[in-house]
Amino acid sequence: MKNIVILDYGSGNLRSAERAVARVGAEVTVTSDFDTALNADGLVVPGVGAFAACMAGLKSVRGEQIIGRRLAGGRPVLGICVGMQILFAEGVEHGITTEGCNEWPGTVERLHAPVIPHMGWNTVQAPSDSVLFRGLDPDTRFYFVHSYAVRKWELHPERMAPPIVTWAEHGEPFVAAAENGPLSAAQFHPEKSGDAGATLLTNWLTTV
Repeated sequence: MKNIVILDYGSGNLRSAERAVARVGAEVTVTSDFDTALNADGLVVPGVGAFAACMAGLKSVRGEQIIGRRLAGGRPVLGICVGMQILFAEGVEHGITTEGCNEWPGTVERLHAPVIPHMGWNTVQAPSDSVLFRGLDPDTRFYFVHSYAVRKWELHPERMAPPIVTWAEHGEPFVAAAENGPLSAAQFHPEKSGDAGATLLTNWLTTV
């Protein structure tokens, strides 16, 4: 059984994430302990609320170092919701730019849509080579709650291999999920997405 750590840095649906990952057959620990998070088979980084607040909380437990060191060693990390957003270079909220973990290039910005936040069930457009969405029908719906997203992907092939990017649309296209070696992330909430979310988490566990 894989040992998965849900990183506790003061932001995120920790218990619902814990239950969802345990449901698909993993041994789950919720902790902010540096060594435990660093050495787990897989790390889940949840997140809700503001980008800046999440980054402050992450840094308070040296979470950005945990993520960076895990990825340098090829050890899987899964970001969820704002836990996905902070993996990018920066977030812009109310005119204030906050530096992210910069594991992926790109800026998290407010969505241009008639209704904000984007809250509820939505489909995604996953590439055929996606591992996260393997076995899921194109009309499968996932549960989203967010006002900000990555609205364009900035490719830097000299720096990294092209990621597998899954898109969704709410007023405009935005990044719904991404996969790049040991780093995976979802803008929606797998832990709130029922059987579809359980399938995605099961698929992620195959990479751990």
